[in-house]
Amino acid sequence: TFPEPLLLPALQLLLWHIALWMVPEAAPLSPASSLPQSFLLKCLEQVRKIQADGAELQERLCATHKLCHPQELVLLGHSLGLPQASLSSCSSQALQLTGCLNQLHGGLVLYQGLLQALAGISPELAPALDILQLDVTDLATNIWLQMEDLRMAPASLPTQGTVPTFTSAFQRRAGGVLVVSQLQSFLELAYRVLRYLAEP
Repeated sequence: TFPEPLLLPALQLLLWHIALWMVPEAAPLSPASSLPQSFLLKCLEQVRKIQADGAELQERLCATHKLCHPQELVLLGHSLGLPQASLSSCSSQALQLTGCLNQLHGGLVLYQGLLQALAGISPELAPALDILQLDVTDLATNIWLQMEDLRMAPASLPTQGTVPTFTSAFQRRAGGVLVVSQLQSFLELAYRVLRYLAEP
């Protein structure tokens, strides 16, 4: 423990470091959000639910098929041509509400397609995959309806784009680990943006 006289300066230094470290996070994103609080809270709840579903599928892929390390499968991801979703319009430096919601929705549509491509992954994993797909679809629908309400929706629904073809059971399971891992990273960013927008 610090001797008494050193405690205050040490505490001030710690608080100063925290304040300095938090500056980029606290950078102004945009004018006050025009999104309804009820919508944002529902989205946050849905994101957490999908993350829990994804974690369960990852655990089962690890336990049943010993596919526990997404980083070891990255090369396979490149050869399969797994696309990744961007949230560049949601960056803390220059948040564009319409662009951000579009990217959130587009990313979820992309992951819907990738999860559909995993169909037939294995009988024991199928129920967990189905639940994950349904929850991703629900969140995408929720965001789309809100965009329509605010007249921010593009003229047509985005398409899923090119989805890789998994040609073997191993590819499908390994692809499952990679897809869920990418989805979790995407959702972590999405959660941070939604939480910021939900702040009064």
